[in-house]
Amino acid sequence: MTANDTRRVDLVIGISYSDDIAKAKKIVSDLLQKEKRVLPDPAPIIAVSELADSSVNLVVRPWVKTGDYWQARFDLTEEIKNSFDEAGISIPFPQQDVHLFNENSA
Repeated sequence: MTANDTRRVDLVIGISYSDDIAKAKKIVSDLLQKEKRVLPDPAPIIAVSELADSSVNLVVRPWVKTGDYWQARFDLTEEIKNSFDEAGISIPFPQQDVHLFNENSA
């Protein structure tokens, strides 16, 4: 993991099916361009990876220097969440509806 000078950060960020994918990708792209620890080469990847049960999952894969890995990962995760909140893009979470029936009622 740390034998190389660079390391790829692998993030999976879910957005709602009702959210604009292009808008979400643009927000993430802008964040990666502003983040000084993200290396320009190889270029970061932002792509739809999965149409999951409750979200459209984006993979975000920038490269950083190995020594910057954890702090860049933590900061990017927080910045993406805050930026999505500001833009009205939701990060869904699993929900379950429970229906209770009373067997004694007529």
